[in-house]
Amino acid sequence: MSEQFPIIAGIVVVLDFAIRIAALFIVPRGRKPTAAMAWLLAIFLIPFVGIILFLLIGNSKLPKKRRERQDELNRIIKEKAEGVDLVTDRSTWPDWFAALVRQNQDLGALPAVGGNTASLIGDYEASIDAMADEIDTAARFVNVEFYIASFDATTKGFFGAMERAVQRGVQVRLLMDFIASRNVAGHEETVAELDRIGVPWSYMLPVRPFKRQYQRPDLRNHRKLLVVDGHVGFMGSQNLIDRTYNAPKNLKRGLKWQELVTRVTGPIVPAINGVFLSDWYTETGELLGDEAHLRAVDVPAETSDRALVCQVVPSGPGYDDENNLRHFLTLVTSAQRKVIITSPYFVPDEAMMYAITSACKRGLDVQLFVSEIGDQGSVWHAQRSYYEPLLRAGVQIWLYPAPFILHSKHLSIDEEVAVIGSSNMDIRSFALNAEVTLLVRGRSFVEQMRAVEQGYRDAGRRLTLEEWEKEPASATFLDGVARLTSALQ
Repeated sequence: MSEQFPIIAGIVVVLDFAIRIAALFIVPRGRKPTAAMAWLLAIFLIPFVGIILFLLIGNSKLPKKRRERQDELNRIIKEKAEGVDLVTDRSTWPDWFAALVRQNQDLGALPAVGGNTASLIGDYEASIDAMADEIDTAARFVNVEFYIASFDATTKGFFGAMERAVQRGVQVRLLMDFIASRNVAGHEETVAELDRIGVPWSYMLPVRPFKRQYQRPDLRNHRKLLVVDGHVGFMGSQNLIDRTYNAPKNLKRGLKWQELVTRVTGPIVPAINGVFLSDWYTETGELLGDEAHLRAVDVPAETSDRALVCQVVPSGPGYDDENNLRHFLTLVTSAQRKVIITSPYFVPDEAMMYAITSACKRGLDVQLFVSEIGDQGSVWHAQRSYYEPLLRAGVQIWLYPAPFILHSKHLSIDEEVAVIGSSNMDIRSFALNAEVTLLVRGRSFVEQMRAVEQGYRDAGRRLTLEEWEKEPASATFLDGVARLTSALQ
C-alpha cells in the first residue's frame, strides 16, 4: 500500500491541476465577471467540492425541452398581440417609457394595454379573503399559481371557494413550486385536499430524476398569481399559506410576513393569464382551450380618467435575457425625481448598485425599505453588506420592525410609474427564479403605493450612517462572506 501512495498522490495532484485549468476555460463562458470569479474562487480553494457544486448548480438555464415550450408560447403570444393596440394616450408617454414598453415586449412578448384598474391590498388575511370572494364569482375558469400553496387555517376559505367553483362546473387548475411547497408543513394534507375537491394540479420545476424530471435544483418558479374568468387577476408577493409559514422556527421567533397584493381588472388580465397558460403548458404539455384564446380585446376596458396602462413582464431561466433586471435598471436610470424600492431580499448586482447610487448623485430622492431582521441568514447578511455604500451615496434606508418580515416587492418612480410582483431585487430573482411583475402607469395607482410606503415609514425607523458605523466587526465580516457566496449563480 505504501508503494501505491505516491501514485495515488500523483493522480490527485494531476486531477487537481486539470480541474483548475479546465475551470478557467469553462466557468467564465457566458457569465458575468462577478459570478465567474466567485465560482473560480470556490473551485480553486476547494477544487473537488467546488467542481461538484458547479456541476449541480452551475447551469442557470432550463433544459432544452422547457426552453422550446417557452419559445413556442412566446411565438403564439406575439401572433395574438399582432396589431392589437389598446392604448389611447400613447402620445402622452415620455420617450423613456415608450422605450421601456418596447424593451419589455421584445423580452417577454406581452404588450402594454390601457383601460385597466388596480387596487392594493396590504392586509394578509384580507387579500386571501378577497381572492376567495372572487373565486366565488367564477363562471368559466379559475387559474391559481403560487410558489407556495398550503391548506391550513388561513387558506381554508380559499380552498373552500375552489371546491364550490368545482361543484358549479367551473374549471379550476393549480400550479405550485415543487421544492418550496413540499418543504412546508402539511404538504401531504394539501395534496389530499386538492385531490378530494377535484382540482387538477401540477408541480412547477419538479426535481425527480428517477421520473426523468431534472434541472438545476435551485431554479425555482417564484410566481404568485390568480386569474378568474380572464376578467379579474391578482398578483404580488404573497404566497397561499399562513403568514407564519407554519414553520416551527418562525413560530418560535414570532415571525409574521407582511405582503402587498394588487387586484387588477381590464384588458391586461389575459396577459396575466398568459403567464399561467405558459407555465401550465411547460409543466403538463397541455395547451389549454377556450381561455388560451382569450384576448385583451375581449375584456371590457375602464374608460374613466383613472384608467391605467399596464404591462406584464415575465422573467426567469426560461428566457435568454434577465428580463426583470433590465426592466428595473431602465426604471431607475429613467427616474427624474424619486426612486422608492421595497425588497425583502436586496442583493443587487453591480449594474443595479451603480444605477441606484447614480440616482442619488443626480440629486434624486432614493429610498429603500427592508426588514430590520431576516428569515434567511446568508441572504440577510449579504443584504447588509450593501448598507454602507448605499448610505454613503445618500440612499435613505428604512427598517421595517420585528417580528414582521417585510416581504412586499415593489418599486415606484416619480409620480406616475410603479412595478409590483414576485421579483426581489436580488441576483436570485434576476437569474434563477421564474418571476412575474406588473408595470403600471397612472397617478392613481402610484398614490396608493405612496400611502403604503408611508405606512412602512410610520411603522419602522430610518437607519443612519452613524448607527451603521457602530456595527461590530464580526457582523460585517459575515456580511462580506455572504456577499461573496451570493454571486454563485
